[in-house]
Amino acid sequence: MAGSESLTSGIAGRYATALFELAKEGGRLDAVETDLDAVSAALAESADLRQLIASPVFPRDETAAAVKALSARMGLGPEVANTLGLMAKNRRLFVAPALIAAVKGMIAAERGQVSAEVTSATALSDEQTAALKATLKERVGKDVELNVKVDESLIGGLVVRIGSRMIDTSIRSKLAKLQNVMKEVG
Repeated sequence: MAGSESLTSGIAGRYATALFELAKEGGRLDAVETDLDAVSAALAESADLRQLIASPVFPRDETAAAVKALSARMGLGPEVANTLGLMAKNRRLFVAPALIAAVKGMIAAERGQVSAEVTSATALSDEQTAALKATLKERVGKDVELNVKVDESLIGGLVVRIGSRMIDTSIRSKLAKLQNVMKEVG
């Protein structure tokens, strides 16, 4: 599995670098970021779209036509629309989620920001989000952009990932540790 992840990140990295450079040269980083957020939201909402980008059974020309129509309907800028079109033509759409993450990371780095993946048991209030951003900025030394997801199975607490670092304060993880300690005693 590690081999396929490496392949995916390599392919996504090449497309991401090209898209980022085009956006930077054209002074359109904000527009590209907005377009990528829209594509990410569409992927999250549509099982059909996820199937289209993941399945090799759709003919290449049909996939390219669908991506072109979707790009036009969503009002995507030329950089993102052309990149997705090229990826469809080359049967590389399966790396679109990795491409989005990579480009957003490059844009954040260009702005002197760091991206943090935050998973919480419940939705965070505006005050909690602001406090978490401030705490992470103090710890990392850069502005932090939060990508927040809710996972009720955490029971309570947070899991924060910044790059390769992970801070897990979830109740689920604390219960798992307690369970391991109790197994060692018994």
